[in-house]
Amino acid sequence: MAGPRRDTRGIVDAPELFARVRFRRRAPASDLRPYLEHYWLIDWDLAQPYASHVVPHPSVNVVFQRFGDGPGSAPFAEVAGIGLDLFTQKLEGRGRVCGVQFRPGGFRPFAPRWPVSRWTGRRVPLGEVMPTTDADLAAVLGPAEAEEDARVAALDAYLLRAGPRPDPQAEHAMALADRIRTDRTIRRVTRLAEAEGVSARSLQRLFATYVGVGPKWVILRYRIHEALERAAGGSGGSAEPGAEVDWAQLAADLGYSDQAHLVRAFTATVGVPPTAYARPGS
Repeated sequence: MAGPRRDTRGIVDAPELFARVRFRRRAPASDLRPYLEHYWLIDWDLAQPYASHVVPHPSVNVVFQRFGDGPGSAPFAEVAGIGLDLFTQKLEGRGRVCGVQFRPGGFRPFAPRWPVSRWTGRRVPLGEVMPTTDADLAAVLGPAEAEEDARVAALDAYLLRAGPRPDPQAEHAMALADRIRTDRTIRRVTRLAEAEGVSARSLQRLFATYVGVGPKWVILRYRIHEALERAAGGSGGSAEPGAEVDWAQLAADLGYSDQAHLVRAFTATVGVPPTAYARPGS
């Protein structure tokens, strides 16, 4: 299986973020890879506060966090359900985050008591969802000098102890979400339902239970991710970095009815029109 992906999809102004923090992705243990996208690790030591912005993936994350070094900087961990809006996190001073990004559909085998839609748009203490101890927090976050490999090994150990529990429906949901991500011809839920030989309502129930949002939401979110990457001059299309983006053609490629539809969706999600985002210094 391939290692962690190298794109920056979903990260708003990734070069600006990477200039301020140490960001990397790591692969989980082989038994966890069918369920997880990757681990993501961020450390920072900032003289000035900085606000990072992310257009969330259709993925649940488990996030271990420590902000600062003072008495009030106790580590904590959360289940971060799929974010429906632009996520903004203020970073200041020193801190560390160790995150687990699950594949769309991959979280429920670790928390089978509830549909994944229960966590959508919410951040809840990890202990309310999966058994967690202070020792787990200490092992994952560790002291400042802790080796990265040890932190990754602690994440592996924690998740292997917590699960996963085999679930064919989870595997089906993960396969469908991956198909939406990679197949540009999947622009409508009805087309996916026809290809699967099931009703649109059946797909919606499956996605609500195992992904946390409906298949239409997943389709639209992956469109915005590609538009964001193209606006930033990324590798989402054939244009060279820095080249002028043909927004009308991109709208057609992504299945929008016209350029105005793409502009409205992009602006509503990211906060600025794609042309403004693509402009240097914006």
